[in-house]
Amino acid sequence: MDDQSDGRQGNGRNLKLPVPGKRNILITSALPYVNNIPHLGTIIGCVLSADVFARYCRLRGYNAVYICGTDEYGTATETKAREENCTPQQICDKYYAIHKEVYDWFDICFDEFGRTSTPQQTEVCQSIFKKLMENGWLTENTMQQLFCETCNRFLADRLVEGSCPMLDCNYDSARGDQCDKCGKLLNPTELKDPRCKVCQARPCIRDTDHLFLELPLLKDKLEEYISDMSVAGSWSQNAIQTTYAWLKEGLKSRCITRDLKWGVPVPHEKFKDKVFYVWFDAPIGYISITSCYTPDWEKWWKNPEDVELYQFMGKDNVPFHTVMFPSTLIGTGEKWTLMKSISVTEYLMYEAGKFSKSKGIGIFGNDVQDTNIPVEVWRYYLLTNRPEVSDTLFTWTDLQAKLNTELLNNLGNFINRVLSFIAKPQGLGYGSIIPDASGGESHSLTRRFAERIGICVDQYIEAMEKVKLKQALKIAMSISSEGNAYLQESQFWKLFKQDQASCSLVVKTSAGLVYLLACLLEPFMPSFSLKVLKELNLLPENQFSLRDENGDLEKAKKPWEILPAGHKIGTPDPLFKELKDEEVEAFRKKFSGSQAERVAKGEAEARKLAEQLEQTKV
Repeated sequence: MDDQSDGRQGNGRNLKLPVPGKRNILITSALPYVNNIPHLGTIIGCVLSADVFARYCRLRGYNAVYICGTDEYGTATETKAREENCTPQQICDKYYAIHKEVYDWFDICFDEFGRTSTPQQTEVCQSIFKKLMENGWLTENTMQQLFCETCNRFLADRLVEGSCPMLDCNYDSARGDQCDKCGKLLNPTELKDPRCKVCQARPCIRDTDHLFLELPLLKDKLEEYISDMSVAGSWSQNAIQTTYAWLKEGLKSRCITRDLKWGVPVPHEKFKDKVFYVWFDAPIGYISITSCYTPDWEKWWKNPEDVELYQFMGKDNVPFHTVMFPSTLIGTGEKWTLMKSISVTEYLMYEAGKFSKSKGIGIFGNDVQDTNIPVEVWRYYLLTNRPEVSDTLFTWTDLQAKLNTELLNNLGNFINRVLSFIAKPQGLGYGSIIPDASGGESHSLTRRFAERIGICVDQYIEAMEKVKLKQALKIAMSISSEGNAYLQESQFWKLFKQDQASCSLVVKTSAGLVYLLACLLEPFMPSFSLKVLKELNLLPENQFSLRDENGDLEKAKKPWEILPAGHKIGTPDPLFKELKDEEVEAFRKKFSGSQAERVAKGEAEARKLAEQLEQTKV
């Protein structure tokens, strides 16, 4: 049992609750929308980055809970249901299962992976709405909305497309709520040449009554929160820039209701035929999913003194989490746990352009499983390419280079050299037994090496604490490079014949470093770390830790003391396999174009093969 757990069972699990005096960290990643298969941009932008941080927190002994789930209400689900000729609930059930399978394959370790189409979501959402209503932060207003006479209904934001009204943009496929090219948040009536996405007809404008959250009235309290927490929580620069751009532009009243059927119903007589806007209701999903995890959810969400909230997302989600969601919670007048730290990624681009769920362009979660490239390689590649400051480009040749150069020739080579030498029979190696050795401080090469490793471990911890994941991964990999250099400089193969005591020290130190690398890289590549543990013949459940109170970080500075003398290792095997040029070219061809084009191409090839077989029979 986790020693931060309160010991109560929920669905057969030990549920964690905040422990006074401990570091309690609540982690969320933006809820992926349920109407499609997640692509690599979605995975690195939210769930994978949050998983790395959650795993790091557990290694450090923090009391951490990682909450996520699918965002299921709104227009996109209704539209997808219409396309697939089924109900919105059926769409949600189908894609929830697909998302879960993809994240399971990627080794994403949630404490709770839920969904927003639950009774708990309705309960929490309506409760927050009622508080806002009581406190006078909501107003009624008539707004003009686009109405499609062909479809006979008001068009939700995502059902409208047109040209972006920004003079320096003019993107011709801007949505009614946001332009994906320039990032500007829009109202559908601002679009130039609007068209209904369903029938392509030009909509007309009609009046409709809605409820608005009065952000201008909450401005002072919100600005106080942002100025304090953006510093205390070391918000990423792109989050700060986007948030202050919103504030500078001037906060406007924000409509929180929609003319839809699929969503949380508005508990108000005049608006009972409407539902809440998905961007009002979706962030509340973090709370409702936590309430599915534990009935004592308020101990996480109404406990700002004891709980730190860390949130992970792509850059297009920022204003909803730094302006809209905090304003909503502040407006209730209750003592909510507001976000302390926000980690934001830019876009991951695919070879020639942007990943796109709607257009099916890029590599998707189910595609990755068809490549036979192990999950640890995909995680490593995505995290070294994590777009923290600017958009980054996915290319197959870059994936190949990182696998062959960094993982195979650096990390895998170091571990294999060390363990293979130990595994050699007595007289040629150590018969799989960790040798006895001490006195690392008095061996100048080993002492200097340990000092460099100690500095790297401190830098790794510092980077992870600031959620600089890419930097921390780079530091961990540099430890492997240091290990290779140490082996070369020591010339252990000569020492084995000439100076057994020194050779044993070098080998025991290097074996300790193998374990340390497995530990530091566990948040990034958990399946790799498990393989290394198996080769070291160590049990995973009692091993990984970087706790201050256990003195683990001090041990890291004396790597010759990490593994006990006399311990018998397992069988070393190569950890990574080379990716060849012809494989890369095959992947590039296979995953070019859109998913729909790939399916059509596959079906055409299958028909052609069937015809050839038929002719062969004749």
